[in-house]
Amino acid sequence: MKPFFRRLLITNALKQNQSKLHRITKQEIERVERNFKITSKRYIKDFVLITAGIFSASFGFKGFLLTNHFIDGGATGISLLISALTNVSLSTLIICINVPFVLLAYHVIGRSFAIKTTLAIAGLASCLAFVEFPNITNDNLLVAVFGGFFLGAGIGLAVRGGAVIDGTEVLAIFLSRKLGTSIGDIIIVINVIIFSAAAYLLGVEISMYSMITYLAASKTLDFIVEGIEEYTGVTIISERAEEIRQMIINEMERGVTVYTGKKGYGKRGETNEIEIIYTVVTRLELNKLNMEIEKIDNRAFVVMNSVKDTIGGMIKKRPLNH
Repeated sequence: MKPFFRRLLITNALKQNQSKLHRITKQEIERVERNFKITSKRYIKDFVLITAGIFSASFGFKGFLLTNHFIDGGATGISLLISALTNVSLSTLIICINVPFVLLAYHVIGRSFAIKTTLAIAGLASCLAFVEFPNITNDNLLVAVFGGFFLGAGIGLAVRGGAVIDGTEVLAIFLSRKLGTSIGDIIIVINVIIFSAAAYLLGVEISMYSMITYLAASKTLDFIVEGIEEYTGVTIISERAEEIRQMIINEMERGVTVYTGKKGYGKRGETNEIEIIYTVVTRLELNKLNMEIEKIDNRAFVVMNSVKDTIGGMIKKRPLNH
């Protein structure tokens, strides 16, 4: 690392920990540098994924859905529906309708996620306003399938980058904690309302094609995020388990279960005991969790499993304003 950036990182570390002003160690300097590199790589990766998601979703909108008045589910579906019925531009509607979801995301998930989501939605609105895409086809079935595919890919890439360009999932997480129901059930209810309104205002045929669009987008999104469900159970095996446990509790504000196991390999491998951590997070929090684990122990063994739903614990019972 160049001397200038090295001095800058050390100065910042000293400001954050005044008690170690005159005795910062080499190990601490190396840790600060490693954390900076990990964070930088993660943010660059997130930027690329979110940018790709913006262009994919914009292509789905302008290349397929807009000219044929098809809609999708969620906040994007509401935006498309209002755009089809009025002269208001889609880019303006995307921003206005998602503002409440961004504010909700700040309280429900965190500041970093809210900032990324704000930039992603602003980028999508700008792309829709200023970038031209050709109208690919007017065939209704092709529009429904491929419009949904590119829109779902865009939303999925944004989720992989730690943001969303459709705020419905944020609302669903909030309501699931408030009402104790599953995220999937809430999303279904929201979309039933949207497609019922589309059937009344735009016609039954367009509404039916729009349902195909939603299904294509939903399946593509699931594929892009590697089949991750609403909740993900994460098992972490690390020699620095206590630090990871504190991070999950204090940074992620999630509950953990710690149990003791034995590590080894083969029939006569090592059998010394080690603490194993288990926690459950939403898929929107996976990006941050992986980054924080890597900062603490980049050799940690992490196993993730899909969880259909949860009852109790800090996932649903913790105060919403935390």
